[in-house]
Amino acid sequence: MGAGKTTVAAALARKLSCAMLDLDDLIKERSGRTPQEIIDEQGEQRFREIESEALRAALETKRARIIALGGGTWTIESNRALN
Repeated sequence: MGAGKTTVAAALARKLSCAMLDLDDLIKERSGRTPQEIIDEQGEQRFREIESEALRAALETKRARIIALGGGTWTIESNRALN
């Protein structure tokens, strides 16, 4: 948290003149709750499942060429295999 992933993603998207998406924002849009609220209410494992579902949806709809991922998103092998 706070490492600047969203800031770097936004700067890269500006540089490349393309759309950028923050995965945490998409999760909030889809669930009506912040990632922290989901973790507090349902635990980190359920949050990771929701996060993976949101990533799949973002990639399927091609909403953005640049996606700012949460720090744990990339640690899940099945997420890394998505394209």
